[in-house]
Amino acid sequence: MDIELANSLRPVYEPRLLDDVYSDDQHRRLIEVVRREGPWKLILAQHFASAEEVVATLSGSMPEGVTPTFDMFLTTHFRGYLAEHGTCFYPELEDCFYNSKFLDLARSYWNAKYAQPMMMLFNIQGPANCHDPAHLDGVNFRGLTHANSPIWLANTMGKSGLFKPYLKKMAQVITWFYPGEIGGGFTYWPEGPLAQPKRVPSPMWNNGVLVQAEMMYHRAEANGPLDMRHPQGLAFNSVFGADPEVADGWQITTDGKVIQRIPARETRFLVHWSADVYEDFAELKKTMDHSDDLTHEKVFDTFIKDLRARGIQFEMPSDPLHDVEFVKLLTRTYDVGTPLIYPPEAPGPHQMQAA
Repeated sequence: MDIELANSLRPVYEPRLLDDVYSDDQHRRLIEVVRREGPWKLILAQHFASAEEVVATLSGSMPEGVTPTFDMFLTTHFRGYLAEHGTCFYPELEDCFYNSKFLDLARSYWNAKYAQPMMMLFNIQGPANCHDPAHLDGVNFRGLTHANSPIWLANTMGKSGLFKPYLKKMAQVITWFYPGEIGGGFTYWPEGPLAQPKRVPSPMWNNGVLVQAEMMYHRAEANGPLDMRHPQGLAFNSVFGADPEVADGWQITTDGKVIQRIPARETRFLVHWSADVYEDFAELKKTMDHSDDLTHEKVFDTFIKDLRARGIQFEMPSDPLHDVEFVKLLTRTYDVGTPLIYPPEAPGPHQMQAA
């Protein structure tokens, strides 16, 4: 493990715990949109072109000789976007996205002058396993964001520490609605993956955190009854939507067939709001006029220079964005390993396997 890199993976400030994040009316409208506009695809199906890309976004590498497959990471976690690129997709949610309270929080977190809401998504699930040892959220840099770059690349750039001068300041308000009491909490490592973790335990209803999630290892904990966590028939193309037969119920379908019905009491709903933050006008201007942006070419030139400086032998990829062997090489090189300590209430997946 690269101790220096591991110790660098911490947010600019300790996350702030929040209560009563949304009004009851805002929550009602959020749920109405999710029910009306679904069904929604798996997170896995939306963001990754190969299982190696999944590994690159997590902490820890695959054991030697093990070839990752999508089936290894298949869980009942689904996602949808409510706003992207500063634009709210649903007019009835504009007060949730263009949220003056959240903007004040983002500015105060960084002690910055400007903040711009950029993205709002939700994750929704019923009972679910967690194969994630811990991860960083998608990191954005000047010139390279989730809009033009795969998540695996941005996260590897963040872990490497090679691109800190280009790192965008970001703040997130992450909020949970989960009435269940079987798992489902939130574990995070604010002092880095070698230090003690902290938790937001369940039940959690309209509780949240203000955080720089792209520089802090964190994970959702497995939740719900064990026998419901992996429904038979779950597949890469499964989707999550409203159950037409139950007013507040949900269902997972595969190829149009219902494979699981989920009551509201077992549904875990997360809302993730994110803003770009600018310390002063000079930083805002540098970002807006693109006078000092990264490009994919510059990123891979930097990686290649660093790999050679480390004495690592490799073949030059013709398509580094999608070359599986090159993705694996970068993952191995800049992996800081799984967190050293997990809370006893929420052991890591490798600890569960050992047990």
